[in-house]
Amino acid sequence: MELFSLEFVTALLTIVFIDLVLAGDNAIVIGLAARKLPREQQKKAIIWGTVGAVAIRAVATVLVVYLLKVPWLMVAGGVLLLWIAYKLLVDTDAHDDIQAGNTLWQSVRTIVIADAAMGVDNVIAVAGAGHGSILLVVLGLLISIPIVVWGSTLFIKLIGRFPWIVYVGSGVIAYTAAKMITHEKQLEQVFNASPAFEWAFMILVVIAVIVFGLRHNLRRAKAAQQLDNGRDSR
Repeated sequence: MELFSLEFVTALLTIVFIDLVLAGDNAIVIGLAARKLPREQQKKAIIWGTVGAVAIRAVATVLVVYLLKVPWLMVAGGVLLLWIAYKLLVDTDAHDDIQAGNTLWQSVRTIVIADAAMGVDNVIAVAGAGHGSILLVVLGLLISIPIVVWGSTLFIKLIGRFPWIVYVGSGVIAYTAAKMITHEKQLEQVFNASPAFEWAFMILVVIAVIVFGLRHNLRRAKAAQQLDNGRDSR
């Protein structure tokens, strides 16, 4: 795609937005890993831990970009990304297994290892949104460094105040997943024959993910309310 064209800028903004939406886990990991350090060392742990984590993620994402050129892996990546989009809406992990470090090095190591283990969703999402462009992926990740370091905690607060942001983020990831599937070379004849069918497929996928996620959350909220009512009646 042409540098700084509308398609390029749109894809770059999509990558940054995906990074923002998925940065919540990173902020939690960073906070938990550095919480026992003296205040003057916490900032160093956050910066070096994030730099190390982003470096590993950048290498992993570039590798995934190349892997997605293998036949049918775009479909596999798209399906996995759909699960990630759904999981974003319904996941309730408490991150209880993240241990705080007692030294700067221990905290940095914890941040890097935990982020690498938890960053699979981000890697696949960014690689899919990059449409095979290494430049797009690298630019998106570079923009994401200050976002993760300074903006992710603020974004968590925004999500807590405006829960609908998560649904928008999930929709963007689901759209990216659907686009990965439609761009699979083995399925070119299916989707390229009818642009209307391609768009209908992508819209249907986005709606399905959001509806299933919303349905799950409503059921969970109803079950929690019934449990609370049962406790109050005792």
